[in-house]
Amino acid sequence: MSLFWGGNTVAIKLGLLDAPPLRLAWMRFLLSGLLIALWGWSTGRMAGFAIARHEWWPLSVLGVIFTAQIGLMNVGTSLTSAAHGSVVLNLYAVHTVVLAHFLIPGDRLTPRRLAGALVAYGGIVLLFAGDRGSAGASLLGDALVFASAFLLAERQVYLARAVQRLDPVKLLLAQATVATPLFLVLSAGLEPEPTRWTLRLGLSLAYQGALIAGFCFVINLWLLRRYRPSALAALFLTQPIFGVFVATLVAGDPLTVQLLVACLAVAAGLGLSSR
Repeated sequence: MSLFWGGNTVAIKLGLLDAPPLRLAWMRFLLSGLLIALWGWSTGRMAGFAIARHEWWPLSVLGVIFTAQIGLMNVGTSLTSAAHGSVVLNLYAVHTVVLAHFLIPGDRLTPRRLAGALVAYGGIVLLFAGDRGSAGASLLGDALVFASAFLLAERQVYLARAVQRLDPVKLLLAQATVATPLFLVLSAGLEPEPTRWTLRLGLSLAYQGALIAGFCFVINLWLLRRYRPSALAALFLTQPIFGVFVATLVAGDPLTVQLLVACLAVAAGLGLSSR
């Protein structure tokens, strides 16, 4: 799953060559919502499906967090390189450890975890300050992806608490159901450029919508139901490394010294903060 998620930023970057960021988002989640509904129906999870009155609020909040996070990620990725976006986005696992200290009972920020967080954040500071000459990278794009990573961490913590009392199908469908119409309306009003219907766009949407927003989201909820969010950070240790090398091999991003050091710092920080 780390390998798949590591390559997601590259898939987004390739899709952005044919569609603007908000339009790419609603197409992705229309596809994923249909696939999740099909999965729920085929496994019998949709039998007697109904949302209780007390479930509307947490599901709506989740949908809004999710929409903001994906919007920032897509717009930020359109303004920076795939390699930068992958490293900065995968910092979310460190954000998760920090947030879990305040929001998850018993999930404490130990000195080792704090040291790991500082190492990872130090790598991102190096990336922001020292790799501005990298082709396609920008400080604004990196900053938007950084904000997206923080919201992704918040969503992980929120899901870890919600999945203990809400059906995973409801959580997954809430994200797609809220995000799709919001992105559709925003795209219609803000993105006049046409969509290029290419095979590249189709493969990008299949990767993002079926593999990531379908399969990986389901597996992620299964993991969050059984493990604390900070413990799962170790499983995602290789995500930034996979992301950088996929960006280099597929998108042609240059592998600079600053980028490599930042990538390794985030990975090392994840390793320390997950213990």
